[in-house]
This record gives sequence, C-alpha cells and structure tokens, in this order.
Amino acid sequence: MMEISDTGGMEKMMYTDPKTIVPPKNLDELIEELHKVFDSDHVNVEYVTELMASYKSNPKDWKKFAIFDLHRYTRNLVDAGNGKFNLMVLCWNTSQGSAIHDHANAHCFMKVLDGHSQEELFEWPPGSEDDGEMKSKGKKLYERDQVAYISDTIGLHRVENPSHSDTSVTLHLYSPPFSECQSFDERTGNARKVQVTFWSQFGKRTPCAKLPSSCVPENN
Repeated sequence: MMEISDTGGMEKMMYTDPKTIVPPKNLDELIEELHKVFDSDHVNVEYVTELMASYKSNPKDWKKFAIFDLHRYTRNLVDAGNGKFNLMVLCWNTSQGSAIHDHANAHCFMKVLDGHSQEELFEWPPGSEDDGEMKSKGKKLYERDQVAYISDTIGLHRVENPSHSDTSVTLHLYSPPFSECQSFDERTGNARKVQVTFWSQFGKRTPCAKLPSSCVPENN
C-alpha cells in the first residue's frame, strides 16, 4: 500500500527533499516527474506540493484540457497516473463553486493555473441529524501558481471561483483516485454520497459531458 506522508522521514528515499526539485519546463515534464514520484510506495506531501508549485503555468500546456461549461464547473482528466493518481484540469466559470465535500480518504493537491481560487475549510460534522449549520475553519484565496493541499484528516472544504468577471482554471491531483465522495449540506451537516465524473478525458468530451442531465453533479 502506498504511504503518503507530510514528514521528511526516510531520507534515503528519492523525491523527499524539495530542495532537489528541478522546476519542470512544461506540463508534460511535470506529469513525467509525478509518475516518478508516485512510482514509490512512499510519497512526501511537501515534495509534491513544491513540485507542482515549481511548474509555472503556461496556457499553451493546458489549454486543450480546459473545457468550460456555462452552468457547472468541469473536471477534465489529463493523466490517469498508472492507477496511483488522477491529474485533472478543473474549469470554473464566473462565481462557480463546489459543494462542501470530503475526499474519500484520498489526498488532494490543487494548483491555480489561471485566475484565483478560494478555498473554505470546514470541520467534520459530529454525526447527529440535528447538528445544525456546519462550522467554517476559514477561507483562503489562492493566486496563480500557488498550491493547496487537503486530506480528510484536515477536514472538509468548498472551492470556488470568487470572481464575477473572470474565469478560473485549477490543476488537481488526487491520490489514490476515487469515483465517489460525500457532499455535505452546510445548513444541517447531513451527508450524501455522490459520483464524481469527468467532463472530458485527455482533451476529448466524454459521453457524460454530452448528456449532463444523466450525470450526478460533480465535486472536486
């Protein structure tokens, strides 16, 4: 089983020291490095965060994956990570956002490629049906090339494009990949399982994208 750690232990393992990172020149080089990193059974959170941050966003690299929709944000698969991770481009039209959600015990790295992204963290609801409104742990605004990290041990979150005039594009890595997660009602804390879908895969629209009425609303 692959272990993802936020510590710098196992110094003898490769891909643990962020000081050794050579910034990728383009998205393809970043993907190549991510494959090397996740080929190990031990993955260091700080290293992956710094690696993704070191890639300087260039629209020429990701434009073919950036497929927008007027009514919902879209999840566009870029690389399947040999089953160890999914890398995708999420496209946010003005003021679009996700529901409050967990990450199915996976690790989530989010890099801003264009525009801004606002993350609001929430505490896990205690579990009773009458818990009332969920508790926010604060908001943070991320700018181009900044990277955020979250896992279920940190809490839940909601991501949105805070701009009323500009679109936003973000790059997300999930490890391990997952096909469903929990979405939470902010007013009650009640959870429901939702299927997560791809609006496109490798730059091509998926059947689900052509029939949005048949798809469950996405969560990132």
